[in-house]
Amino acid sequence: MSGHSKWATIKRKKASIDAKRGKLFTKIIKELTVAAKMGGGDPDANPRLRLVVDNAKAANMPAENIDRAIKKATGELEGVSYSEMIYEGYGPGGIAIMVESLTDNKNRTVAEIRHLFSKHGGSLGESGSVAWMFERKGVITIEKENKSEDEMFELAIEAGADDLQTEETFFEVTTSIESFEPVRRKLIDAKLKIENASLQWVAKNLVELTGENAEKAMKIIEVLEDSDEVQNVFSNADFQEA
Repeated sequence: MSGHSKWATIKRKKASIDAKRGKLFTKIIKELTVAAKMGGGDPDANPRLRLVVDNAKAANMPAENIDRAIKKATGELEGVSYSEMIYEGYGPGGIAIMVESLTDNKNRTVAEIRHLFSKHGGSLGESGSVAWMFERKGVITIEKENKSEDEMFELAIEAGADDLQTEETFFEVTTSIESFEPVRRKLIDAKLKIENASLQWVAKNLVELTGENAEKAMKIIEVLEDSDEVQNVFSNADFQEA
């Protein structure tokens, strides 16, 4: 199992817990706010907002929460302004880590992320220090339901996807940035149940980790993801089953 898929499986199991804690909704509200502020409050005219709204609905976020976040972004209601930030660093075992944040206070956020890196055996790097190890890709997670791997692969490739990974209970479709939205729409039109779709930093090459290094790497990724300052975390760790 690849590191990318391994962590996707862990995150998927963890998502239901995050939703109960309200963490997932908080992150989605930030994304709704930024998307609506940048491209307007109409999802039909704003592809980025349409994507976030679809993900919010998939996470069972109440419609009034979605509407309120959009209105705050467009000025109809008083709200907070967020800035998009990307932080790069190294973790246990020499893994590279990319951290995405939406923040209303850059100084507070960078201090918190630096603290978490240092506390858990990592180090925050300069801009560009690890980004070259990753590619920006579209990633779409789909419930397996009654589709076979062959059927899903054919659907994904015909829709314009680059690749398909199969896990125990879900499929993960990978696309180029340019093909991401057209592929997503075609898979929706095919009546597939999309759990989540997003642009992610996908590692070009993976670093194999086992034993103590794997445990420490999982820990630093987990604490970063649990931080209120962080939206998403990506790494080039390849967690082996052992």
